[in-house]
Amino acid sequence: MDLHTRYLGLTLSSPLVASAGPLTGSLAGIAKLAEAGVGAVVLPSLFQEQLPTGDERDWLPAEGGADGRDDARKYFRDLGGPGGGDWPARYLALIKRAVAEVDIPVIASLNGGSTGTWTDYASAMQAAGASAIELNVYYLPSDPLIPARDAERRYTEILTTVKAVVSIPVAVKLSPYFSSLGEMATVLDQAGADGLVLFNRFLQTDIDPETFTVSRGFRLSVPAESALSRAWISRLHGLVRCSLAASTGVDSAADVAAYLLGGADVVMTTSALLRHGPQHARVLLDGLETWMYGKGFKTLAGVRGLLANAPEGRPAYTRVGNLSALEQASHAYGSPGSHQAPVE
Repeated sequence: MDLHTRYLGLTLSSPLVASAGPLTGSLAGIAKLAEAGVGAVVLPSLFQEQLPTGDERDWLPAEGGADGRDDARKYFRDLGGPGGGDWPARYLALIKRAVAEVDIPVIASLNGGSTGTWTDYASAMQAAGASAIELNVYYLPSDPLIPARDAERRYTEILTTVKAVVSIPVAVKLSPYFSSLGEMATVLDQAGADGLVLFNRFLQTDIDPETFTVSRGFRLSVPAESALSRAWISRLHGLVRCSLAASTGVDSAADVAAYLLGGADVVMTTSALLRHGPQHARVLLDGLETWMYGKGFKTLAGVRGLLANAPEGRPAYTRVGNLSALEQASHAYGSPGSHQAPVE
């Protein structure tokens, strides 16, 4: 069974990619993941606040008031070990050692929310041997007066700034929170993005009414969260020239297969590998091969995009699909023999 695929112009031995997380933050973890069969690894993000750029613009609050950047910088300065102190230099060293250790692409990750000379660090990542860069634009505009177009423009500005200093591929990790996600995807595609990763999971804070505290809300993803990402990959497949990477909710081989049928070039996972261990990558790939054999597929080319949105529009991806789902819910949960309107 041939599991080779192309992502960001790179040839991968399998469509499973270990996304940014604790396991990809150490040489030992990367080696175990490569041995288990992942096609590539994405290193944990190097954050804008960690880089001593000397550019005062990087220290200024975003438009409309403080956005917590100074607090984040203080956090990284005070943090010991990986993620703080000399982590930028250690990050480059990790890239070099990982590239020498494994024969799969090592993708570096930059995380920021504004333009500035911190993006120049992408060139250092390339020099260290990174095969590509994943841009994680973590930007939550808290000022209600910031126009939507200004918020969207920030993504393309960061992308083009990074593209200007590197020659290796650059992917953008997106959140689903755009008024027109399809347009945002095509704009980034036209601006030079080599790939889009759908989706970033913003950590959701929550309120505890008993302790009167605000939690940071970290949790691993679950398969139920994959539907949104899969729906958008299915819609974008064939409409953008760049690669599409699926992220969120991958736990079983069936999840991987479903994403590929929707049109994903690669399927990323972190939560499943943390939950079950790096060897779970082999379980996912073996399961994918078993599924392909049972369905009569010999290569991923026959699988990819088979159930994606056709140019003329499949009913399942339109308002007709929504109405059909509501009608099914009415029959399943309504009174026997009733002819009530679809539930919402």
